[in-house]
Amino acid sequence: MGKPETPWVLGLSAAHNGGACLLHGTEIVAAVQEERLSGIKRDRTYGASVSLATEYCLRHAGIGPGQLDAIVLCVQGEAGHAEQDVSLNHQLRQCFNGIPALRISHHLGHAISAYAVSGFSDAAILVVDGMGSPEQDLSEEERRAVIGAPCGWEIISAYEASGTTVRPIAKQLVPEGKWLDRAGEGMPSFGSIGGMYSAVAQQIFGNPMDAGKVMGLAPFGTPSFQPHEFVSVTNGLATFSTAVPERFRHSDRWPLRQREYADLAASVQSALEEAILALVSRLRASSTSAYLCYSGGVALNCLVNERLMHESGFSDVFVAPFAEDSGPAVGAAFYGLWRHRRHRPARLVSEGFGHRYGPSEVREAIRSIPLVAVCPDRDVTDIADVTADRLERGQLGAWFDGRSELGPRALGQRSIVADPRRAEHKVRLNRDVKQREAFRPFAPSVLAEHVHTWFDVDEARCDSPFMLRTFTFQPGCGSRVPAVAHVDDSARVQSVHEEFQPRFHALIRRFHERTGVPMILNTSLNGSGQPIVETPSDALWTMLELGLNFAVIEGVLVEPAADFDSILGLVPVIAAESYTVDYSFLPGPTTSVKSRASAVDFKVVTPWGSRLQPLTAEALSVLAVIDGVATGHEIHERLQRDQNDELTAAQVTRTMRFLRRTRIVDFRARLPSIPLVGRQEVAAS
Repeated sequence: MGKPETPWVLGLSAAHNGGACLLHGTEIVAAVQEERLSGIKRDRTYGASVSLATEYCLRHAGIGPGQLDAIVLCVQGEAGHAEQDVSLNHQLRQCFNGIPALRISHHLGHAISAYAVSGFSDAAILVVDGMGSPEQDLSEEERRAVIGAPCGWEIISAYEASGTTVRPIAKQLVPEGKWLDRAGEGMPSFGSIGGMYSAVAQQIFGNPMDAGKVMGLAPFGTPSFQPHEFVSVTNGLATFSTAVPERFRHSDRWPLRQREYADLAASVQSALEEAILALVSRLRASSTSAYLCYSGGVALNCLVNERLMHESGFSDVFVAPFAEDSGPAVGAAFYGLWRHRRHRPARLVSEGFGHRYGPSEVREAIRSIPLVAVCPDRDVTDIADVTADRLERGQLGAWFDGRSELGPRALGQRSIVADPRRAEHKVRLNRDVKQREAFRPFAPSVLAEHVHTWFDVDEARCDSPFMLRTFTFQPGCGSRVPAVAHVDDSARVQSVHEEFQPRFHALIRRFHERTGVPMILNTSLNGSGQPIVETPSDALWTMLELGLNFAVIEGVLVEPAADFDSILGLVPVIAAESYTVDYSFLPGPTTSVKSRASAVDFKVVTPWGSRLQPLTAEALSVLAVIDGVATGHEIHERLQRDQNDELTAAQVTRTMRFLRRTRIVDFRARLPSIPLVGRQEVAAS
């Protein structure tokens, strides 16, 4: 790379929740997770493969790959595999004309992602997750910082940063396959702090990725195990115990054993807090900086974060809002930039890096979706007041405003909003809309100027713009907003500033004027197992699928048509461009198709390019009877009658949502017969 005044740098995170970040000089021009574009929750990306996120960022900037000045890849996993070789990625082939294609370790990507946007000119940095890069992918400087066993995969890393230099000072590794060992029956053993929390999530809910559920369940219990029965930290080195996994040699899942599992969740939460505080205490003792940056998937635990704010010993703590595995794309991009530019610290104050959809795109989305109607009061000048009125009357709405967030939190750009005073909303949202466990809490978005009057927190340290802190309500306040007050009278708070989110702030202000409550319930605009929506079309379909009363899309008020009942009343039409059958993948004489993944890949077209989408056997069975004429209800009846299939209407609905979200099918009002589109390409073994 030469030394342009404002270079274009593309950072890529190749991980189980991958994404891309495009810098122009120090400005984050665009950043997005792959999952929001593909419709697949925690979609994994690879350095050698075409990425929708990359195309999204380049299109938003209006540049081609040949205009990039550097590409930096951060891999969660083994970077030496051919699937991570960026030079094999034909999407970026125009780039390889002498510009550097660099590579950094996973934890270094996390570390820089937090430090670069913290506003600090120097900092101590802690990264904690399940597992990052293997020892062979670390820099020589990182290898020299390893404490404990010299071989394995990074699980805990400490760095010191000053200017554009980020130096490793301690790094702990875990042997391959031991961060979470699911061999055998019952709770997995674990060898990392992230793995510890994942093991409990696996035991309680059957999915190691359900850490957020464990955090939500913890306040319902009382610790029944001591922290050292999970993990001990001595001289900065974490040692893990098998005492707790040995107590759970069964596979009973929630909602069984509710008391026992609530206590288990409380126990692992206590162990997590003590371990992180011990690591931070040692880091504070050895660091010359007064500031701490914290990242990695474990940094999404708000209960730990709140303790760090008060007990870390650092004068200020910054937690990256994209602390999970989309964040290293930001870190990778800044790593590439800093090779030629000095660090100009600026605190991240607003977390929207996606594309802003204009009026024409909103109108086209409304026009293209059947049974969606623009409300008669669309010409009102105060959309915030109209929306606040609907919330006050008990309606649930989608709020789509501005550029999409990077990371797992909906912050008023892609949100479901509701009246926090109505306890029934918590029940309805959990049971009917989000289809999740009844104990799961919802967050309040609060006018920044009112946070300290409603919560027991120092006015000088009450800012929480990224919903990464937990506050306790002032006495008597939590009972006024039961839909967002958790069982321990706490809430995961987002403080909303007028300067940075004027339209969302106006909505909450209008609600405050009507009700005396300066907050609204805010949860992510997605259904169970789905990523948060990205486009206006995604938002409108989600309104229909989840049964919301209305949506505000960039200031336009929309609601389901009066005769809309269910997406099963619409006609699904195959929209995939083609499909490929891999006969080497079909079941043999001793296996069934339901025991396998998919032997069929569908080529689907998105606004950011095409991709291949495999299907489960259940989805294929539904897709097989789509003829472009029958409604979803008729397809369900046909499956039951002709195939003696046991699929319920709810299962068919869920499958139809998935097929729509991944762009394999589209929906229309009833039309004359439409032939299937596409051709068959056979990949024989």
